[in-house]
Amino acid sequence: MKLTQSEENYLKAIFTLSQEEKGSILTNDLAEKMTTKASSVTDMLKKLKEKNLLEYQKYQGCQLTPLGRFYALAIIRKHRLWETFLVDKLNFGWEEVHEIAEQLEHIQSLELTNRLDKFLGFPKVDPHGEPIPEKDGKIEMVANRILLCEAIPGTKVIVMGVENDQTEFLQYLSKIGLNLGTQIEILDKLSFDGSILIEIKGKQVQFSGTVSKQISVKQL
Repeated sequence: MKLTQSEENYLKAIFTLSQEEKGSILTNDLAEKMTTKASSVTDMLKKLKEKNLLEYQKYQGCQLTPLGRFYALAIIRKHRLWETFLVDKLNFGWEEVHEIAEQLEHIQSLELTNRLDKFLGFPKVDPHGEPIPEKDGKIEMVANRILLCEAIPGTKVIVMGVENDQTEFLQYLSKIGLNLGTQIEILDKLSFDGSILIEIKGKQVQFSGTVSKQISVKQL
């Protein structure tokens, strides 16, 4: 089935929202994510329903069908493989690749995607620590990951990924020396505002509660 770029973007957005929320995805939430009007979202949902890519009822939201989930994961697979290629082979920074991959993910060639996967050595995660779906649509979530805000003072953790791939956020993390695989020691937590004091490569850094919810780690 050939999909337009807009249809692909909607499928990817619905899948992403489904990982954050339980139940049907509401039209207004999808409109906010797509930065468009609710009426435009409704029109697209009707088109995707006609293609058997999602279940949709007015005022009750939508959910991907198995076919819709398969196509959404295929798009995400391409996006994350291209991000990996750009970082590992072309030496882009992890803060630079999202927008480029947004363009490359719409290339239709399945053979190109599979060869890219093989060329990269069948990577399991992208430069932001997100799992890369397999060609059959399976996706293996990274086990034992917690958010930095959940880490216990006095323990050491290793950075496994980020929940926010905005350029400014990733530039900030790179500036302070935090990347995938960086080891962090949890020094203290401040209960009144949720901020957390950590040590990175011999330097103490304080993160706000908001920032610490955007970094996933694994306890050592």
